[in-house]
Amino acid sequence: MGGVKNKLKVVKADGSVEEYLHTKVIGTISSALSSAEQADVYVAEQLAEVVTYFLYHKQNRRTITSGEIFSAVKAVLADTRYSEAAIALNDYHYRRKLKRSRIEVVSVDVCELSDAKMLRELGSESHRSRWNKSKIVAGLVSKYDVDYQTARAIASMVEDKILNMELALISSSLIKQLVLGDTAALLRAERQLQVI
Repeated sequence: MGGVKNKLKVVKADGSVEEYLHTKVIGTISSALSSAEQADVYVAEQLAEVVTYFLYHKQNRRTITSGEIFSAVKAVLADTRYSEAAIALNDYHYRRKLKRSRIEVVSVDVCELSDAKMLRELGSESHRSRWNKSKIVAGLVSKYDVDYQTARAIASMVEDKILNMELALISSSLIKQLVLGDTAALLRAERQLQVI
């Protein structure tokens, strides 16, 4: 599939657009298979080929939504003997969506215990906003000239940590610390790969 001339563009839920990555589909299918205790990298690769072929030949379109990719992956899993993996993928997707919708970011710099108290007491809607990882991506790209794919990787790493914390309120200062930590870790890993 790597030899396709016109790369498929994916419109994400937040409205951003990125290139279609076949490897992400392999990863998604592989994770779903693992969740259903049917892990098999070869099967994941074969099913991903089917999804990618279908998407590239769907009405000769050059753009597709992330939701359409998700539906295609679920359909391929459900229509084969991996329906349990399709159910696991669906459950995972909606659990993450629900967790995201419950998180509010509060614009407060928590440095001391009194600041933590202020985090809870800030009732004003002007200090709160819904969690949105695309804000991290936009900030990294515009303020720090980080390339888009790297910024998305960092934002995804931060989001995983935040979702695993299961907090309803999170301070903007904690998000900043997580972004800095994950950016440093990613840059360190890139440097180590260049040395090899």
